[in-house]
Amino acid sequence: MLLLAIYGSPRKNGNTDLMTDSFIDGALSAASVDLERIYIRDLGISGCLGCGYCDKHGVCVQKDDMTKIYPLLEKADRIVLASPIYFYGITGQAKLLVDRSQALFMRKKMKSSEAFPAAGPASRKGFFLCAGATRGKRLFDCPVLTAKYFFDAIGVAYDGELCFRELDGKGAVRAHPEALLECGKRGEAFIA
Repeated sequence: MLLLAIYGSPRKNGNTDLMTDSFIDGALSAASVDLERIYIRDLGISGCLGCGYCDKHGVCVQKDDMTKIYPLLEKADRIVLASPIYFYGITGQAKLLVDRSQALFMRKKMKSSEAFPAAGPASRKGFFLCAGATRGKRLFDCPVLTAKYFFDAIGVAYDGELCFRELDGKGAVRAHPEALLECGKRGEAFIA
């Protein structure tokens, strides 16, 4: 089983990194898995051009670091996406990856063609981790919808989310060990 962890924060060792690490620790305690980590902050991913190339060809015309990510998105059995909240949405870096996944959605639509087989088995699952600094009632509405549509677009069943409010400041989640413990438990359940 391949577990793909997508770290969507531009800040190293921030709250979502710590949450993702705890989630992965839980997953690794539950089963033997192959693990791939993607730190979007270390990659060069351009925005979608809206050119329509993938509509006709099932692949993106751009040649950047997404070319390394597409195969992982297609073959991973489990994918966890993590992002802090920036203006009630996922980070710009994470959104670039999500938007560029349009090529995989178009490939999925073309699955009846021999040239474009369906991406991965139907048993694939995705999970979303999120941290926000404020306590707004609707703080996670948009990011959760984005995560759900992202996973749907790449042929992955949405398995849930953990979203924590009032985590303001780098590493603030450390003052909430119950949150990190919950991340570990959900990671364990995600693999089982």
